[in-house]
Amino acid sequence: MKKQSGVAIILVLWVTVLLTVIASSFALSARVEGVQAKMVFDTTKARYLAEAGLNRAVYELRNPDPDSRWIADGRNYEMEFGGAKIEIKITDETGKIDINLANEELLTGLFASLGMSEDEAMTLAQRVIDWRDNDNIKGFDGAEDEDYEAEGYAYGAKDALFDTVPELQQVMGVTYEMYRQLENAITVYSGSRNINLAYAGEQALMALEGVEREDARQFIEEREQTEKGDALPLLPNGQTSAARGGGVAFSIIAKATLSNGHWAELDATIRLGGTVNGRPFRIMRWRDNEHI
Repeated sequence: MKKQSGVAIILVLWVTVLLTVIASSFALSARVEGVQAKMVFDTTKARYLAEAGLNRAVYELRNPDPDSRWIADGRNYEMEFGGAKIEIKITDETGKIDINLANEELLTGLFASLGMSEDEAMTLAQRVIDWRDNDNIKGFDGAEDEDYEAEGYAYGAKDALFDTVPELQQVMGVTYEMYRQLENAITVYSGSRNINLAYAGEQALMALEGVEREDARQFIEEREQTEKGDALPLLPNGQTSAARGGGVAFSIIAKATLSNGHWAELDATIRLGGTVNGRPFRIMRWRDNEHI
């Protein structure tokens, strides 16, 4: 009888331990799922708050009052919405170098701004021109189909305009590292052969002759302090812009940060103007960069 009682006690203990393990496992699983659900909710919330920031940027760009309209020169604007802090930066695409229209001199300056020699920069400029022109006539130091083939590329020169900014990486000799440094300074949406100094960023300004990094930074700092309607400061080479007239295409970066630190960021290029669906702008490029 005592032996049977001992066995029964052991069985009860094992069942108790087993139930405890199952309950603990279930509790842990429920907690993990709860945390995951909260993270997904916060990420989604931040994502849509960032999109709200983009729509606020469009609203401010369409503001009919020039005195209160936001300036699209890359400066930081902030707003509070939905319990989150939203940071917004707008850059007029005319402040960038259009790789479809820029001349050889400006393209050479663009590559030289990376610290390479003038000869190296000129070679890459020629290759960009050979890529975008509609013939197979090689520039002085450019590259056409046979040059790409000789270097082992699976394709040749496009002989047509760039469709996107990342396409620059396909030009012979342009590395990913180069592209990443130039990405914010180049565009295919401005429709201009020149840089609009009223909106140009640091890297784009450095493509101009006689402008070093410190000169560009000082110019931007002084530009942000000028009143609307005033002439912009002078660059070391004597260039300036008397007006802030820009284009209709803009790059917008909107980052929403929740009170708990979760955030999401989107980077888009939009073109103002009515579309088929009645929206006040059209998306030209869109990139999400969500983080938890």
